[in-house]
Amino acid sequence: MEANAVIEKPKQWWVSTREFWRETNSEMKKVTWPTRNEVVGTTVVVLIATLVFALYLWGADQVFFYLTTKLFSYFGASA
Repeated sequence: MEANAVIEKPKQWWVSTREFWRETNSEMKKVTWPTRNEVVGTTVVVLIATLVFALYLWGADQVFFYLTTKLFSYFGASA
């Protein structure tokens, strides 16, 4: 009886894997994919937001660098 259990395990794995792929395929058919215009629009929004945040962080970095340089020079440390 134990030998049958060992043989049945791979068979059950194969059946469950096949069932998983069938269910996955069925669910993928239900997906509503975005149109090309929606993808382009959201991509543009992401790129613009990335640029805005990058410029903001660059500006903040420049201000902090300037302030720390002035602070260090005020107390006699050379930067």
